[in-house]
Amino acid sequence: MGNPQRHFASVHVGGTNGKGSTSAFLAAMLGSQGHRVGLYTSPHLVSFTERIQVNGVPVAETAVAAWTARLEEVALATEASFFEITTAIAFADFAARGVEIAVIEVGLGGRLDATNVIEPLVAGVTRIALEHTDYLGHDLAGIAREKAGIAKAGVPFLTTEGDESLVREMAEGSKLKAERVPVDLAAGYHLGLRGPHQVANASLALAMARALPEPWRPDDEAIRSGLAAARIPGRFDRRGPWIFDVAHNPDGVRSLVLALRAEAPKRPLVAVVAVLGDKAWREMLALLGPEVDQLILTRAPSAPVERAWDLEEAKTAMGNGQWGMGTAVSVESNFAAALARARAEGATALVTGSFHTVGDALQTLRIDP
Repeated sequence: MGNPQRHFASVHVGGTNGKGSTSAFLAAMLGSQGHRVGLYTSPHLVSFTERIQVNGVPVAETAVAAWTARLEEVALATEASFFEITTAIAFADFAARGVEIAVIEVGLGGRLDATNVIEPLVAGVTRIALEHTDYLGHDLAGIAREKAGIAKAGVPFLTTEGDESLVREMAEGSKLKAERVPVDLAAGYHLGLRGPHQVANASLALAMARALPEPWRPDDEAIRSGLAAARIPGRFDRRGPWIFDVAHNPDGVRSLVLALRAEAPKRPLVAVVAVLGDKAWREMLALLGPEVDQLILTRAPSAPVERAWDLEEAKTAMGNGQWGMGTAVSVESNFAAALARARAEGATALVTGSFHTVGDALQTLRIDP
C-alpha cells in the first residue's frame, strides 16, 4: 500500500476497556483545535463504515469496496486477517482523505496488533483486565506486557492503570516506563460521555493531548470543548427510555453498574442481555443482576453461532428464575421479542452484553448509531 500511515501523524490507544471512549475524547479535542482528524475504532455496531471516520464522517461504502478490490490479490496471497485488511483500508483512506492526525485504537492486545506499524506521537493504555484470554492468556501480567507493546522509544507512554505491579509489567514488556495519569485529572471538565468511569478515560485522553508536540497540542479551549463534544455510540448511550452499553466482560459491567447507580434511571429497569458463550458471563450476570428489576436473557442475531451461549444454562446459573433481591430472570430466544418485552414491561430498558447485542438492537429498533 506504500505505507499510507506515514502520510499523517498519529496517536495510539490501547487497554482492556475504555480505549474506544478515550479515542473519541482525543479525536474530539484534536478536531476542536481545527485539525483534520482520522478515527479508527473497532468493532462496529451497525455498519462497517463506523470504524473509519474523518472529522466524524464515516468512510463511504464505495471507497471500502474500491480498497478491498485493490487489496484482494495480496490479501489472499498473504492470508491476511480481516483486521489486517481493515487496518490497511483505514490507513489508505486516511491518507487519501487528507487526514493530518489520526487517533488509532488497538484492535486486540498491542504488541502483535496490526495497528502497531504506526510511529505515534504519544501512546496510552487504559485499565488492564482479563480479555481475549484465548489469545492473550489468563495472566494479567502477561496481558499488561502485550498491551505495553505499543510503546515506542522517545515517545510519551501514559496509562491510567492503578495497579503498580501491572505498571511494572508494562515497563518489562516494553522496556519503557509508563507514566501514570491521575484518574481524576479530567474531573473538573464537562464530559460528553456518561458515567463516572468516563472520567478516567477522559483523564488519559487529556494527558495524551497535553503530551503532544506542537502544532498538534490542543489549547485549553479546544480541550474543554472537545471533552464536552465527544460522542461514541453504545457506551452508556441513553436514547429516550433505552440505555445501550457494550459491556462484554466483568470489568465493563462494573463500569456499567457504577453508571446505573449514578444516573438512577426510572424504574422498573429491565435488562436485555446477550453475551457470547466464551465470555465470563456468570460473573457478568452476578454483577448486573442485583442492579436491575428484571433480566431477559437472549441471543444476538449477528453473534457467531459457534460462540453462542446456552440460554437455559445461563438461566439455571441465575437461580432458575430468581436472583438476588427478587430480580426476575427469564429466557426469550427471539431477540426482537426480548426487546419488545423490555420496552413494554420496563420504564427503562437496558441492552447490554456485547457489541453484537447493542448493534443488533439499534438495527432492530431502527436507531442510527
